[in-house]
Amino acid sequence: MGNIVELRNVTKVYGNLTAVDGITLQVSEAEILALLGPNGSGKSTLLKMLAIILQPSTGEVYFQGVQVNERNIEQMRMESTLVFQKTVLFTSSVYDNVAYGLKIRKLPKRTIEEEVHKAIELVRLEGFEKRQAKKLSGGEQQRVALARALVLKTKLLLLDEPTANLDPKNASIVEEVIGTVNRERKTTVIIATHNMLQAKNLPTRIALIENGRMGEVGKPQDIFGRLSRTFASFAAVENTLTGEARIANDGTTLVDIGNGVNIVAVTRKTGKISIFISPDDIILSKIAFSSSARNSFEGSVIEIVDMNSVVKLRVDVGKFFTVHITRRSFEEMNINLGSKVFLTFKASSVQVN
Repeated sequence: MGNIVELRNVTKVYGNLTAVDGITLQVSEAEILALLGPNGSGKSTLLKMLAIILQPSTGEVYFQGVQVNERNIEQMRMESTLVFQKTVLFTSSVYDNVAYGLKIRKLPKRTIEEEVHKAIELVRLEGFEKRQAKKLSGGEQQRVALARALVLKTKLLLLDEPTANLDPKNASIVEEVIGTVNRERKTTVIIATHNMLQAKNLPTRIALIENGRMGEVGKPQDIFGRLSRTFASFAAVENTLTGEARIANDGTTLVDIGNGVNIVAVTRKTGKISIFISPDDIILSKIAFSSSARNSFEGSVIEIVDMNSVVKLRVDVGKFFTVHITRRSFEEMNINLGSKVFLTFKASSVQVN
């Protein structure tokens, strides 16, 4: 398959700020590409240029091999659709929100009805057609916005942090829909995210973005497996650690990260190495429990960050670890600053550089 969209040495400048700096990128037809980077890295600006709703300061944009210019820009924009992180819905019903784009394109009424119902069913909002879109929950509103994009059946779907701050149920539905339209419709999907677990499981490829510049581009298993410097530089705040590795008698590797903390990993490396444990791979509990997981540590909560449906905890076990738990779990466990907790994770969850 060929490239559906391509950026050639693209830069975007706002006053004294360079949001995107000399990026070259090719996106293949029918792939899922994740733009992975921290907040403020330029992912959203890059998405807008890929959607052809924002023109670069310098550089060239190509869509299916044709350079985008003033003569064809409106036509090119019709081939892609962008779902923003902050959902903006009309003050009308779910049906009217989803149908809006089709009405603008002046499709027959019967066709609009059929396509709208298919899109609503795809995002699992059957029976919501007559409900006021703005009165739905945040997760349901995001699914309406996704349906409004999918009903257009464009060749390119762009998503800006589509599951940020969503509860696990809605996040799971959104990710499942992304996989379905890519698999069944062969829709090319580009998703901007800083969610490590999402980037590891959902896309075909990952492009690392930092400070407006492109880092490595590769398959998820390669990016996470290498734990590159670019990746570690923005993952460092969340469980990127260095230590001295040695082979244990049982064939696993013990990584001494200091202060008496030893991490069990599945690798044969020795000497100084870097490791990464996703905050989503760590189980937090108030009491120790029996598990096949090789890593278990007791510590105390030193920081609590409210992220709406998810709560981020920083735990001191001799070294600092970041853990993500649902708000429901946080409330049920009655966790406060200073609470004693246990962290548990598998040796196979430890990514090794």
